[in-house]
Amino acid sequence: IATPGRRQRMVDLAVDIEARGFSGVHMPSFGDALGLCLSIAHATKTIEFGTSIQPIYLQHPVAMATTAAYLHEISEGRFHLGLGVTHGPVIERLGAKTGKPLSDMRTYVEEMKAAGEQQGGLPPITLATLRDKMVGLSVDIADGAVWANAARDRMAHSLSLIPDERKADGFFVGNMIPTVIDDDLEAARARNRKTLIGYVSLPNYRNYWKDAGFEDEMSSVEAAGRDKDAVMAAMSDNWLDNCTLSGPAARVRDGIEA
Repeated sequence: IATPGRRQRMVDLAVDIEARGFSGVHMPSFGDALGLCLSIAHATKTIEFGTSIQPIYLQHPVAMATTAAYLHEISEGRFHLGLGVTHGPVIERLGAKTGKPLSDMRTYVEEMKAAGEQQGGLPPITLATLRDKMVGLSVDIADGAVWANAARDRMAHSLSLIPDERKADGFFVGNMIPTVIDDDLEAARARNRKTLIGYVSLPNYRNYWKDAGFEDEMSSVEAAGRDKDAVMAAMSDNWLDNCTLSGPAARVRDGIEA
């Protein structure tokens, strides 16, 4: 994450990750993810990298195509571009004019691809997905889908929406999972609750988690309103462990496998 004071550390970390043999490193939308990708392109040689979610309202699609094509070329094909519509509060702070998430994303990618033909070609594009319609759009117009805080119990359903032929063609599937490794399970869970408290305030996430079988928890969150303690209490261990990884290393590894 390219946050102030950590940027060089993140580039150094990517170099270390490459040396340890990991398959890839991806950046969420905090800070300048594209700038961090450019630094990683120059600092590494073999590892794949990219944005998990780059909000589309931050940049005109032609400008995004120009940047993506540059990163694609300079990294010799190691860069992946993940795009997302971000969340309502972020859009409000930007003062962006929006339509509907699905139509906005479709139009953005179409304009990017048209501009990319003049820029030497684009990298693989993945879409930030959560609910079924955006998964379907990723199948229609993109090369992959990335979830954030997805419920493990819902993933089989979500992945069933991706046709087998797309999976066989290398359709990328990712999930950003908040993870805290600590021998103190409750301390790890407490940290993950603090991470997700902002997400349970978002209607689109609450609706997703209701679909995933956690209607009681999300209804309790809604009833809690601005009472932070009541919201935290509504975030049950069962729900939290479905969406995050917490605890000792062995427990986290088992969660990754699951």
